[in-house]
Amino acid sequence: MALTRSETDKVTSPAPPAPASSRTAAPRPVRRELGILNRLAHIGLALWAAVVIVPLLFTFVAAFKSNTEIFGSPWALPHEWRIDNWARAWSQAHIGRYVLNTVVVVSGGVALTMLLGSLAAYILARYTFPGNRFLYYLFVSGMTFPMFLALVPLFFVVDNLGLLGTHTGLVLVYAAYALPFTVFFLAAFFKSLPSEVAEAATIDGAGHWRIFFTIMMPMAKPALVSITIFNVIGQANQYVIPLILLPGDVQDKWVLTQGVANISTAAGYEADWGALFAALSISIIPMIAVYAVFQRQIQSGLTAGSLK
Repeated sequence: MALTRSETDKVTSPAPPAPASSRTAAPRPVRRELGILNRLAHIGLALWAAVVIVPLLFTFVAAFKSNTEIFGSPWALPHEWRIDNWARAWSQAHIGRYVLNTVVVVSGGVALTMLLGSLAAYILARYTFPGNRFLYYLFVSGMTFPMFLALVPLFFVVDNLGLLGTHTGLVLVYAAYALPFTVFFLAAFFKSLPSEVAEAATIDGAGHWRIFFTIMMPMAKPALVSITIFNVIGQANQYVIPLILLPGDVQDKWVLTQGVANISTAAGYEADWGALFAALSISIIPMIAVYAVFQRQIQSGLTAGSLK
């Protein structure tokens, strides 16, 4: 018996699509797992933020307390906000002089590090010559060498050069110590820059120095800013190297970390803890300000190379 047209359409027409609710029901366990992981990540970040922020707050609050309040009620606010702690740290402990010395040494060390590091990284990343990889890995291997193993030969080398107890010797050592990481960081970024730009500049008659300073350096600005800030923070927080190269007989040339340590050791058990925490706060504030001002450049520098 022949089928009618309506019956034929029922047999040949495709099945209607499943409702949206039935299609989205399957990924629910996956979304639930992602939600749990996100909550765990947020909890971990909150704990990490507490580990970083709580000691900073304790330091800043203790900078306004007396010795009795610091040891008697360490987590309470001070009964009287003692500004004189900051004045004693600045004048009597000579923190102002140490801040100036730190600015001089770090400025020289970072400038020399960035000039030599950027040139070395650019040549190793953009030029092919015999020994290129050997020199690159020689620089990188410097990051694996413990500083404590180099202190004794470093002391005698600087002493033989007549630079012991001088800011010049400290600047040179800072630059040498920071070069491996600077070259490693910048070489990866210079490799990611397009070679067509340099080729076009060469066709227009630009030399190697002009290409580097007027084309490659501006293109590498995010990475340069990032590594500059890392070097500023790292060199300003150095304690072991200045302790060896700036001994006690040149106290007027000490840097900030030596001055802060001297406050805690000069008076033994009768240390001025209020002034000590004030000095610590003075040394922390510039680093926080630098990072707060340039945090966008740091983030863009760390991610720019990966997006090329």
